[in-house]
Parts: sequence; C-alpha cells; structure tokens
Amino acid sequence: MTIANTAHQINEEIRDPEVRLIGADGAQLGVMSAAQAQARADEAGLDLVKISPTAKPPVCKLMDYGKYRFEQAKREKEAKKNQHVVEIKEVRMSPGIDIGDFNTKLRNAQKFLAEGNRVKVTVRFRGREMAHTDIGKKLLLDFAGQCSELAVLDKEPKLEGRHMSIFLSAKSAKTNKQ
Repeated sequence: MTIANTAHQINEEIRDPEVRLIGADGAQLGVMSAAQAQARADEAGLDLVKISPTAKPPVCKLMDYGKYRFEQAKREKEAKKNQHVVEIKEVRMSPGIDIGDFNTKLRNAQKFLAEGNRVKVTVRFRGREMAHTDIGKKLLLDFAGQCSELAVLDKEPKLEGRHMSIFLSAKSAKTNKQ
C-alpha cells in the first residue's frame, strides 16, 4: 500500500549506507546501516521514516507513518477551517444621493466591515457632475466619518477618471473589544 503525496522517504526507499536512528519514544539509538534500521522497524511493527535527509548521516525515525500522515492532514484541515479570507466589497454612490439611500449604503458597508472585509466606497460622476468633485469628496469623508467606529480610512479620496474612491479597513478585533 502506498500513501499518496509522501513528503518523506519511508522504509525501502531509504538507500543510504548508514543512518542515525531515533526510536519511537524519541531516544537516540545510534548510527547504523539502513538495513539494520529497517530490521529494527520491522521488529517494532513501525515504519522507518527519513526526517532529515540533509544531515550527515541522514536522520531516520521509527514511527507509524500512516497515523502521522492522518494527524498532519487533520491539523491542516483544522487550520484551514479557522482561516478567514478578507474580501474587498464595493459600495457605489452618486454625488446627488439622498439621506435614505446614503443610510442604506452605510448600513451595508458597516455589515461588511463587521464581517472583517475591506470596503471600497466609490462615487461616480456623470456629465456636469465632474465640475463638482468637491461634493463627492465631502460625501466620501462623511461616509468614512460615519464608519469610524468600525473602520479606519486607508487612503484619502482619490479621483481616477470619473470615479472618486476611498478604502476602509475593519479595525482589528483587539481594538473593537477595548
């Protein structure tokens, strides 16, 4: 039976003339030939695993390799489960937005920030609205001010073509608890 995606050399794959052997309990068993080490592993009913191939002589350990791989996969799965990927959510507005719509966009942004995501707030200028970019800048700064309890302003409002935008990042969990 072969284990897929093995990172270590095990049992008969070890072809070094001599190896330093470590027991299953972590005790040093000394330097011996690979054949002798394999014989000891067979006596104990364990696998011979090369854990440090670059050492002189290479270091091998007696262990139940199947159990080791299972526990390693279990740890990786647990670590992946506790991971959170930060996404960038976008909220779009126009300079002529009314208070009700503004509050709705604000609530959505606060929800995104509470989930730990970053928020890009964009104001789109159309036609003659380009002459009044100061209104958009005031709108964005007001939006950032309303979100200041949950977020920090990453960069000042910046005009890129017909869009002016800011980025808000959620404050860390430590600062929220204090």
